[in-house]
Amino acid sequence: MDALGGFWGLNGFNHRRKKNNSSGDRRNQRKSGSSDSVDVSRDAAGYQFPLKQAVTAGALTFTGDTIAQLSGRWKKRAAALKQSSSDKPDQEELWNLFSEHDWVRALRMSTYGFLLYGPGSYAWYQYLDRSLPKPTATNIVLKVLLNQVILGPSVIAVIFAWNNLWLGKISELGNKYQKDALPTLLYGFRFWVPVSILNFWVVPLQARVAFMSMGSVFWNFYLSSTLSK
Repeated sequence: MDALGGFWGLNGFNHRRKKNNSSGDRRNQRKSGSSDSVDVSRDAAGYQFPLKQAVTAGALTFTGDTIAQLSGRWKKRAAALKQSSSDKPDQEELWNLFSEHDWVRALRMSTYGFLLYGPGSYAWYQYLDRSLPKPTATNIVLKVLLNQVILGPSVIAVIFAWNNLWLGKISELGNKYQKDALPTLLYGFRFWVPVSILNFWVVPLQARVAFMSMGSVFWNFYLSSTLSK
């Protein structure tokens, strides 16, 4: 509040009041000195990009996409080997498995995690913790429900749009939503509801983006395996 008072010219108005309450203010400052200084510095500097959470989300999204790509190519190779006389892939086949990696797709997914999912989900979890701070059963159920009703559809909408934008197919986004959005959301409910319960019940705030991104790694692998059947 001191920073706000100085900015708006209210320090003179509050000067006598601060003198009368100086002992109480000093006690309060001793209790919350470090946290207040952090908050003031953040307010003075404006929005601070959550770099740690963004890097974590970008790296884990890249990992999930890599697993999905390798899984898809491995299944194609395995199907081809069944039709040939070879029982197992040779070194050249294994090298081709990695050399055919789609790096543009990997970049597309990792930039989504870094620029959008990491910062966005971190801000979302901060908002939920401020709105529902107590770890009661009711609050946890509300957080899980809000996570599925608001965050889940938002993530699907954003990642579909991000993907189509990179592919230059933004005009086909409406058809993409109609065809794949609802099935993806319903599959996601099966996986993310228990993961979200663990996320809000056990995982601390600063680790939630990483935990959910770790879940994304397994979800991408599961989704890739399901769609390739």
